[in-house]
Amino acid sequence: MNSIVSRCPFCQAMNRLPIEKIEVSPTCGSCKQPLLEGKPIEGSSNNLAELINSEKPVVIDFWAPWCSPCINFAPVFEQVAMEEKDKLRFVKVDTEAQQEIAAQYKIRSIPTLMMFRKGRLIDSLNGALPKSQFKEWVAETLNK
Repeated sequence: MNSIVSRCPFCQAMNRLPIEKIEVSPTCGSCKQPLLEGKPIEGSSNNLAELINSEKPVVIDFWAPWCSPCINFAPVFEQVAMEEKDKLRFVKVDTEAQQEIAAQYKIRSIPTLMMFRKGRLIDSLNGALPKSQFKEWVAETLNK
C-alpha cells in the first residue's frame, strides 16, 4: 500500500496516510482534526505529488521564512483556505526546506502561487495579493 507522510496543520503531528484515503477527508491520529482541509498543508517531497494529482484542486503557496511579502500573505492564504475548504486544498511549500521542489517548479520569485487540477497546472501568479484579489484569482482560475 502506497502512502504519504503529512504533518497535521493543527497539532503538527506527523501522519502516514494511505494514498487511497486522500479523497475521503482523513483526520489526524493525534488530535482528530482534518489533515487535508481547513488549514494549509505543509508540502514536501513526501506528499506533494499525490496532493497535486488528487481529485480536489490544489492551490500552492511557494514561500520562504525570510520573505516579508510571504509572511504578510500567510494569514490571507490561511483565511481563504478555511473559507474554501470544501472546494480546494491549500498547500504551503517552504522553498528553503524544499529546494528540489522549488527547482522542479522553476520558482524564481516568491511568493509564487500555483493552482493544479488532477496533476495539471491551471495557472500561476507571482506576488502577494490582498484577500479580495486572491479570492478573485482563485475563483477565476477554478473556472478555467
